[in-house]
Amino acid sequence: MKAFRLDELEAERAANEGAYLQFLREQNMSVGLYALDAGGQDPQKPHNQDEVYFIVSGRAAITVGLETTQVARGSVIYVPAGVAHKFHHITEDLRVLVVFSPPER
Repeated sequence: MKAFRLDELEAERAANEGAYLQFLREQNMSVGLYALDAGGQDPQKPHNQDEVYFIVSGRAAITVGLETTQVARGSVIYVPAGVAHKFHHITEDLRVLVVFSPPER
């Protein structure tokens, strides 16, 4: 078993001064913590993997392809591989658990 605490992951991500911290990588998936501050910009480009976003905290909008929805703590979003997507109108610091399948390269 591998177990993680979000507060420890957030501290590690912040210490590395990056928006994204991959903390688990297995044969069929990888998992990371993504952080965007209120008012920030999301620089993502489409990925070659399917993704699932679980919003841990914060508020924002996300556009996936041509669809836009509001997200907040507890929201779960699926993004198919190759589809353009971005968080925007980030009104509260956003912390997102990201699952890639297959693993992010």
